[in-house]
Amino acid sequence: MLAYTLLILLAGGLQVLAARVKVTWDVGYLNISRDGSTTWRAIGANGQLPIPPIYVTQGDILELTAINHLDKPVSLHAHGLFQRNSAYYDGAGFTTECGIPPGSQFTYIIETRDQSGTYWVHSHYGTEGIDGLRTALVILDQDASLLDEYDEDVLLALEDWGQEPNDNLLERLKTLSLVGMPPNHPSVLINGINANLSQPIRFTPGRRYRLRVISMSFTYWFKVRLPGHTMQ
Repeated sequence: MLAYTLLILLAGGLQVLAARVKVTWDVGYLNISRDGSTTWRAIGANGQLPIPPIYVTQGDILELTAINHLDKPVSLHAHGLFQRNSAYYDGAGFTTECGIPPGSQFTYIIETRDQSGTYWVHSHYGTEGIDGLRTALVILDQDASLLDEYDEDVLLALEDWGQEPNDNLLERLKTLSLVGMPPNHPSVLINGINANLSQPIRFTPGRRYRLRVISMSFTYWFKVRLPGHTMQ
């Protein structure tokens, strides 16, 4: 559920057009297979997994409302954002807030005037994030001239994905040594799809692409490369 309210701001005698972007997540459980092999109870928003990325423009105000349909608290953290003078919207469960109780809702007010780039939003309570409650947050550059530097904007959101609810895994980890533990999240998702099943991205010679690569992983590092190209 997405709505826009336009605000006219006066700054230094100039009119600056900003938007108040409203996003509502009905947070609930989903029985789903994301790796093409196993089905288990994950966590999504508005009956969806993957959760669609959030796009705003630098200077916009994001209002992200979470309605908690789980049987435990929920908190949402905008990863990488400064939250200057607004730590109460940082969403770190049991650090800056107690979490949204089951059956309740809360709206996070996230200002973007100081930052642009590629970030992500995820639950900061227990294992909810790795169970699916996460998505990319793209803050587009306010300087429109930067759009002339590339022809197409491509988002690659990378996730780790397991074969069971992570509450189960967490309970086992409490009784085991982490040293030498084998991988417990064998699947990699690209934009929410098993990497081995996703369609290739086809680049057209002569066109310039901006790649937004973001790791939304909770357990692993990813190595990213483009065969035949040098990344900077």
